[in-house]
Amino acid sequence: MHSIIEAIQGLAAQTGFAFLKPGNFIMIIVALVFLYLAIAKGYEPLLLVPISFGMLLVNLYPPIMEEGGLLHYFYLLDEASILPSLIFMGVGAMTDFGPLIANPKSFLLGAAAQFGIYTAYFLAIIMGFNGKAAAAISIIGGADGPTSIFLAGKLGQTALMGPIAVAAYSYMSLVPIIQPPIMKLLTTEKERQIKMEQLRPVSKTEKILFPIVVTIVVCLVLPTTAPLVGMLMLGNLFRESGVVKQLTDTASNALMYIVVIILGTSVGATTSAEAFLNISTIKIVVLGLVAFAVGTASGVLFGKLMCKATGGKVNPLIGSAGVSAVPMAARVSQKVGAEADPSNFLLMHAMGPNVAGVIGTAVAAGAFMAIFGV
Repeated sequence: MHSIIEAIQGLAAQTGFAFLKPGNFIMIIVALVFLYLAIAKGYEPLLLVPISFGMLLVNLYPPIMEEGGLLHYFYLLDEASILPSLIFMGVGAMTDFGPLIANPKSFLLGAAAQFGIYTAYFLAIIMGFNGKAAAAISIIGGADGPTSIFLAGKLGQTALMGPIAVAAYSYMSLVPIIQPPIMKLLTTEKERQIKMEQLRPVSKTEKILFPIVVTIVVCLVLPTTAPLVGMLMLGNLFRESGVVKQLTDTASNALMYIVVIILGTSVGATTSAEAFLNISTIKIVVLGLVAFAVGTASGVLFGKLMCKATGGKVNPLIGSAGVSAVPMAARVSQKVGAEADPSNFLLMHAMGPNVAGVIGTAVAAGAFMAIFGV
């Protein structure tokens, strides 16, 4: 009888229930809510499904993230900045930079939307984070998950990388929920109805030269951005050169989706109850939301300024796309504009600030690395 009891106790100790604590149940509920939003509501499922499933796994079985566990090795690729750089190459291969080339003023809107990053940086300092931690947290304001992971790793903030990455990717996924109220609050119905002139055609030569010139200029000024900007522009050069269709297809499809699976699940798996349910994480999530909201508002307000300066030729809504959630933020600009006037088509105009935002966030990360001597 005693041996039977011991066998039952041993079996019970090996079940998942032996690992669960009250905090794990909270995170499991959060993971299920995220899965619901991704599957039932369609909120960026490519990001949210792997992230929320990684969250579910680590809270059902925490050792999966310990050394020797599957997701531990996935996470090492995040820390080494390999996956963020590969994501940027895929984004470059998928994205048409033509709207930005056709309307270089879009760079100004992309730059204005980075104001949220610097606002969050100073707020993080006030809230007790050191300089490097504050810099890593503030990049969430760019709504750019790969850059957030990249900077946290470069600044040695691996302890904060999980909450930072989850916050950044969560806000990227929830762009359609977070941005519209801010956009509508800061613009009038008349401004949202503004129709913009069709963009000029961009030549093939311009599209080929653009990634080369941007790489040279940005990497000479801020060489620390080379892994991100370089891969972004390499992917775009694949696309625009027209001579490496196989590489373009691989970078924008198979490779991109493989990396998203590995990065998403490993990021989600950093949200164990022990690591995530604490005051620092709550501060990071709040700071990230403030940064993202301020970045969106800054882009819209600068769009209003450009609207005034051009005599009403710029729809301020495209300024919100200056955050680097490509192409989600541009789609939101289109959606809110179409609600005001169904015949309004802002998507291509919004892609200019959107692409500029990707470059701007990478440059902001490079500036922080330069400041801290990384």
